[in-house]
This record gives sequence, C-alpha cells and structure tokens, in this order.
Amino acid sequence: MDISNELAVGIDIGGTNTKYGVVNHRGDILVKGDLRTDAYTEVEDFIDALYDKLHPVMLEQHEHGTIKGIGIGAPNGNYYKGTIEHAPNLHWKGVIPFADMVSDKFEQPCSLTNDANAAAVGEMTYGAARGMKNFIMITLGTGVGSGIVANGQLIYGEDGFAGELGHTIIRPGGRLHKSTRLRGSLESYASATGIVSTAIEMLENSNEKSLLSNYKKSELNSKIIYESASKGDKIAKEVFRFTGQILGEALANFVMFSSPEAIILFGGVIKAGDLLMKPTRLHMEKNLLPIFKNKVKLIFSELEEADAAILGASALVWEMKLSDTWVKPEKIPVI
Repeated sequence: MDISNELAVGIDIGGTNTKYGVVNHRGDILVKGDLRTDAYTEVEDFIDALYDKLHPVMLEQHEHGTIKGIGIGAPNGNYYKGTIEHAPNLHWKGVIPFADMVSDKFEQPCSLTNDANAAAVGEMTYGAARGMKNFIMITLGTGVGSGIVANGQLIYGEDGFAGELGHTIIRPGGRLHKSTRLRGSLESYASATGIVSTAIEMLENSNEKSLLSNYKKSELNSKIIYESASKGDKIAKEVFRFTGQILGEALANFVMFSSPEAIILFGGVIKAGDLLMKPTRLHMEKNLLPIFKNKVKLIFSELEEADAAILGASALVWEMKLSDTWVKPEKIPVI
C-alpha cells in the first residue's frame, strides 16, 4: 500500500491559541496556521472559525496527497470519548463532544487526546522514540505533562485520563499547587512556574548576593533564572540543581513502575540543558533499585518545540488508521 501521498491534519488546542497544520508521513509540515482560542466563548463559534481558516488549506493540499483524518491535542482531552472535559483554561465548560463536532463539520475521521499524550505519539512517530515500545514522555513547560507508552501502546487507563504524572505527590505536604490545591506535586516544583517559586523561596531564605535580586518577583521567569545560572549565579544554579533532584526522584518512581527503555524530556524548561539534566540523572539513578540502574536512557526530545504540538496531534491520525479502531464518537451533549 502506497502511503507516500497520505496526509494528516494536526490541531493543538491551547487556552490562548490554537495551532494547526497539514503533515505528511515524514513529519514535514506542509502548511500551518493559527487562530485565537480565547476569542470564542462558544465552542460552536470556534469550530466555525476553525473551519473557515483550515478547510481552504486542506483543499489546497490535495495536489500533495489525500488527507486521511484529523488529530487533535487538547487540555483534558478524553481519547475514548473524543471529549474535552472540564478544561480549566478554556471558555467552554463542562463536557464538550469536540471530536464528534469537528468530524461532523469537516467530514473527516477525527481522534482526540490530551496534549501530553499527543506529544508522546508524535515522539514515537517522528522523534527520538521511533522504534521504541516502552518509554515515558515528560513535558516540562508551564505545567508538567506526561504520556506513557508500554508494549507499544499509549496508556489511557479505564477512563482515558491515565498518565497525569505531573500531579503525582513527590513531596507529601509540600508546596501548594494553586490550581489543584494539592500539596507537593511534581508540577509544583519541576514546571517553569515551579522553578520561579523555588527561586523566590531561595532568595527569601538566603543572604547570598544574586543577579535574581535585580528583578521584582513578578518579573522573574525560568529564562531569566537560566541566564543567571549560566553566568555563574549561585542561587540560580542551586534552583536548577534542586529542580533536577525533585525531577530525578520522581523519574525513579516512574521507572520502577513501568521499566521503560527511555524517558524523553520535552518543553521550554529543557533549554536549561545540563544545568537540569545532570542533577536529574544523578538523583534518578541514586533512587533506583539495582535491577533498574544504568538501563534507562534519559534524553531530550528531537521534535522542534514550535512544531511539536502539530506533529503530535497529526500522529494520532496514523495511529487510528494503522490500528483500524477508529469509530465516530458517540454524540455526547454539551453539559
């Protein structure tokens, strides 16, 4: 079967912006675009606007091949039902039968999952996890997301929401996560937001001179902290060492429950490079049983950050096509 002329559409739904693109089997994005998510308070209006922008693009791509479906990465996306459920950063509340609505509008098969799972599928299709059947994808950005692949299959769990490793408790009774109200979760430490919180705490509890003291608390971000660490700032360097310790301890737990070939790190936070990677690797290995030591590769993603969301979403099309399990989601009313 010739698949060289088959194309997939990838759509990434974010709280502020939505990105979309048409992708071929090699992972080349032939054309891409975006629109504001937060400009539409009603999901029906958003899908109409998406159709007006994306459908002409899809028609133009017919000269390059046949579009086989649409993949969508979305916050709180339920793969089983094709729904977006109670996403806190979207205007559309309740349970939204999003895949069904898009499929009806575009007259294309549609698969939907959460954004971190989409990133894992993208990495398996186009990136560092090609050929791997057991790996964990950890996305380190504003939050901490994850996708778990075991025996060649993405783990969705009973209800479609498995793999929320960012919300596992790594420091019981620790730092309060303002959104979830949980204390001590991985996300509250290892995300870009968590890194800023760590920097503020260290500044408040140290007499050490620091470049970070030149900024107001509201001005600090992970990029400034990285730049300060690169200049040798002791507190900034300690922020990344501590973050790596927390992340490494968490990864050791994840290794021991799934025994992956690799853990792949992705997202803006990984731009810190060895400042983060060295302590992460050290504390992961330090907390592993001997049977797991020095077996698991800890590597950075091979996907370009700017395009990864589109590629990950588009890879869902190949997944549903190859598995031949796609069925149009049952209609679920907007609640």
